[in-house]
Amino acid sequence: MSVSQRQVQSVFRELAKALAEDQEALNAIELLKSRVEEKSLFEKVASNSVGSNNFPLPQELVDKPQAFAIFSDGACRGNPGPGAWGVVAQNGQGEVIFESNGLDLSTTNNRMELEGAIQSMERLLEHFKEKEIDTAPVYLFSDSKYVIEGLDKWVPGWKNRGWKKADGKAPENLELWQHLDFVRNKFSHIEFRWVRGHAGHPQNEHCDRLANEALNQSGF
Repeated sequence: MSVSQRQVQSVFRELAKALAEDQEALNAIELLKSRVEEKSLFEKVASNSVGSNNFPLPQELVDKPQAFAIFSDGACRGNPGPGAWGVVAQNGQGEVIFESNGLDLSTTNNRMELEGAIQSMERLLEHFKEKEIDTAPVYLFSDSKYVIEGLDKWVPGWKNRGWKKADGKAPENLELWQHLDFVRNKFSHIEFRWVRGHAGHPQNEHCDRLANEALNQSGF
C-alpha cells in the first residue's frame, strides 16, 4: 500500500468511527474503500525521486560526512481540510538522497506537520536498511514549533504521565505523537532543529512546494 493510500484509509477509519450507528453510511464507506483500492487512487501523488542537488549543506553536517539531514513540512487548505506533507533528505556530502510527498483528504495543519516528520524519519530508516547503515547522526529540520517543541519538551512529560498532559487529558493527535516517538527511538542519535518558515530556507521552501504540489495535483 502506498503512503497516500494509507492516509486515505485513515480518513475512512475516522469516518467509520464518527458514523458508527449509521449502517447505510458504513456500507457506503466500505464501497468507497473498495473503489479506491481497485483503482489505486492517489498513488501518483507520492514521489521518491531524487530532486535538486543544489541545496546548501546544513551547518550541522559540515565536517560530518557520515551524518544525514531530513527536512519536513506540512500544508493544509482549510483547518481542517485537505492537507499534504513534503520531505527531503541530504547525506553528509550534501546530495539529495530522496524527496517525497503525500496527501490526506481531511486533516489539520498540525497533523500534516507531524506526518511530515514521521515520513521523513521512516524513509531515512528505509535508506539506512538499503545501504546497510547501522548508525549515523541525524538532524531533523522543521518550521513547526509544534513538532520541534513537542519532541524536545512535551513528549517526555506526557510519557511519564502515561501519555497524559498535566491536566490529565490526552494530547491532541495522540496516535501521531506516539508514532513519531516510536520512530525517533529507532535512531541512535537524532537532534531536532526549528527553522523559520517562508523565510528563504531552501530545503524548507522545497518541502513546502512538494506539499502544495500534492494538493494541486489532486485538485485542491
